[in-house]
Amino acid sequence: MSYVILDLEWNSAYSYKLKHFVNEIIEFGAVRLDDELNIESTYSSLVKPKIGRKLNGKVKQLTKISITELKQDGVSFLDAAESFADFLGDSTVLTWGTSDIHALIENYSFFTGDYHIPFLTSYCDLQEYCERALDRYDEGNQMGLGACAELLGVSFSEEEQHRAFADAYLSLKCLKAVAGSAPLENSVLKADCEDFYERMTFKNHFITDINDPEVDKSQLKFSCDRCGSPMRRVKKWRLHNKSFSSDFSCKSCGRKFTGRVAFKKRYEGVKVTRKIVEIVPKKKKAVPVAEQETVRTD
Repeated sequence: MSYVILDLEWNSAYSYKLKHFVNEIIEFGAVRLDDELNIESTYSSLVKPKIGRKLNGKVKQLTKISITELKQDGVSFLDAAESFADFLGDSTVLTWGTSDIHALIENYSFFTGDYHIPFLTSYCDLQEYCERALDRYDEGNQMGLGACAELLGVSFSEEEQHRAFADAYLSLKCLKAVAGSAPLENSVLKADCEDFYERMTFKNHFITDINDPEVDKSQLKFSCDRCGSPMRRVKKWRLHNKSFSSDFSCKSCGRKFTGRVAFKKRYEGVKVTRKIVEIVPKKKKAVPVAEQETVRTD
């Protein structure tokens, strides 16, 4: 199996046709690897913007790309995508996180009216692969490329970041540093199917209606962490900061707690986070005594 690590740079451009901002791709950068992660060839292309007339200030500062450079040296998005497809062949695409895939979907949708990425048949999220290899995977706190490189002791300069090819090459360095931890092919997803696009475009969200059918009511029950007895709810459930909370009292030892439960809907299922906090006199600080996370798959 061969791989291509792809990185994209894009500019937030306002579309008067769509009446909202579009992440317009302005640069492709990639490295193609053999099954032993040796570099076979490289790819780089600037993209001439069609939506945005100027570059966002932050984009100019980070990438050092000018609008003049894009207009003089860039090609159209569809031309760049077609030449990248030729470069890719039947290799698996790897990106650092899924934001580049989201940008490709958005650009294909804008320029062709079809959100499908024609050259994408198999895909791997390199960010997730590296985080799992480092036992640092946390859906709510994803690791940046530079942070991962620093953690792995991979050398790079800040000036080299935020250009497509440089970031693709740094991603390769991180991949090589953890590659022996687990077979890379086990993290590859089939991408030429609707399930992949549903997964990529699914918006994680908290369930805020306690009567929602996807709320597992058994997760709303608590036991005392001291004596193990069931706890009796003494107040109505209330919603605060996207989690449900209520006060409980232990039937056996009389201890009082606040129980908090959050239900986060993800593509894979519902992630449940539970916590109980002992209620103590006002002069003392409430102390978390138990915390648990579970995932229910549909």
